[in-house]
Amino acid sequence: MDTLSYKTVSVNKATAQKKWVVVDADGQHLGRLASKVAKLLRGKYKPSFTPHVDCGDNVVIINADKVVLTGNKWTDRIYLSYTGYPGGQRETTPARLRQKGSDRLFRKVIKGMLPKNRLGNKILGNLYVYDGAEHKHEAQQPKTVDINTLK
Repeated sequence: MDTLSYKTVSVNKATAQKKWVVVDADGQHLGRLASKVAKLLRGKYKPSFTPHVDCGDNVVIINADKVVLTGNKWTDRIYLSYTGYPGGQRETTPARLRQKGSDRLFRKVIKGMLPKNRLGNKILGNLYVYDGAEHKHEAQQPKTVDINTLK
């Protein structure tokens, strides 16, 4: 029996095949889009996925200002944060986060779907969010991905 043919190949930082991907958020629902983007960032769609390595793609989200939330979620949903001081609990809504910049809303939502450790923080650095259709990553020759075809 040849045991070498049964070796599991584990990806490391040097052998990771990272690509650049553009995702259009126009008319997409925030949570469904964010979960698929989190999977792209993590590398879960790749057959060489390794849990402890940043092997995901660099994701550029365009038209982030045209994302959709159903119902009254823009004003009724509340995100809580705590400053660490007595009486320091702050609350904000998705509408207020979007006013400060769509990248803040996307980062908040996608960060909650990534691992809560140093790897998750590093992976979140591979996310780039832009309000319009233009972005400054044309030199990387990103390919456009239809987010609706991903599971």
